[in-house]
Amino acid sequence: MDSSDVFMREALALAREAAALGEVPVGAVVVCNGDIVGRGFNRPIVMRDPSAHAEIIALRDAAYNLGNYRLPGCELYVTLEPCAMCTGAIFHARIERVVFGASDPKSGVAGSVLDLYGDPRLNHHAVIVGGVLAGECGTLLSSFFAARRARTLQT
Repeated sequence: MDSSDVFMREALALAREAAALGEVPVGAVVVCNGDIVGRGFNRPIVMRDPSAHAEIIALRDAAYNLGNYRLPGCELYVTLEPCAMCTGAIFHARIERVVFGASDPKSGVAGSVLDLYGDPRLNHHAVIVGGVLAGECGTLLSSFFAARRARTLQT
């Protein structure tokens, strides 16, 4: 199995934790030198914090564990294409590479709605790899929202 698949599977496991809490199932891990140094999953509802996206939590965890808010040489694996807020944090942390699973046609900024990663006006860029385990990542999200719609219709 490819190492990208291994790390994305870790992110998927975290996404399932988010789903169990009723949060949108997105998970993320930060990898440095082949080791996971940060983990996170969506928790904005539970934490009452609009910035508590999986990527932000994983970046905070990695920064704490590595003792630096800059994370050069690190990679971020996330089950959903990052939004603008998370991309700003990714750039400030100096993440080298972002690997995502499912594209986000509503708020993704790695090529779906915008491409902030390709904008030459910005002072940092990360290599972007999309579509890793996209089917599994997308199915988890689709199933979550289908179940949420079904519950809404029943009430």
